[in-house]
Amino acid sequence: MDWKIFLEQAPSGGMTYLGWLWSGLFWTLAVSACAWVLAFTVGSVVGIARTTPLAWARALGTAYVELFRNIPLLVQMFLWYFVMPEVIPKAWGDWLKQDMPNLLTLPFAAQFSLWEFTAAVLCLGLYTASRVAEQVRSGIQSLPRGQVAAGLAMGLTLPQVYRHVTLPMAYRIVIPPMTSEFLTIFKNSSTALTIGVLELTAQSRQISEYTFKTFEAFTAATLIYIVITMTVILLMRTLERRVAVPGYIAQGGGH
Repeated sequence: MDWKIFLEQAPSGGMTYLGWLWSGLFWTLAVSACAWVLAFTVGSVVGIARTTPLAWARALGTAYVELFRNIPLLVQMFLWYFVMPEVIPKAWGDWLKQDMPNLLTLPFAAQFSLWEFTAAVLCLGLYTASRVAEQVRSGIQSLPRGQVAAGLAMGLTLPQVYRHVTLPMAYRIVIPPMTSEFLTIFKNSSTALTIGVLELTAQSRQISEYTFKTFEAFTAATLIYIVITMTVILLMRTLERRVAVPGYIAQGGGH
């Protein structure tokens, strides 16, 4: 084993191979964070829709969950990146594929376009939103039904009941499964290498190809994934203890 290779100068980018790893980690975290914001937002809306008295809202929410949850993630990645530019107006598609700015001016001089980053975020975010929706639905349905009735009896509208009564409790209950969904996004971000995003796994593969040090390259990436994952788990366990609702146990759904 030769760990000194990470201190050697990489052939491009003006960095060492260790710099390539940090670059990959930066873009892994960037994709994961942006995708999580999208997943949490869309998933919350869909999860709420699946618990409302409105039949059409429940039907739309169910259709969304079944559609995104039952198409393989890698297929969705290719649909967003390769197919989407072909089905929108030609001028827009050409701009996405050819004229959309690259990310050379951002940290770590990434050699890929903003469209590749955007496609990865959309794919991971909307796919995971279907799973988040199930967690939100499970959290809401685990609460006593009398809470909604009591809120309505006090003169609150249904949206106000969700905002002030139901959702604050439901989110506290589903922190553990939500942590799992974020870590799923973090690990699934490695699929973005298939469309050219130079995240951590892609950079590890490049190091392996340039140095022929496959063991060192992927062992280093594995250790980074483990450290980030364990850090998130510890932080979320601390948060869970602080906001836990006595007498309630998280009920995960969508697995």
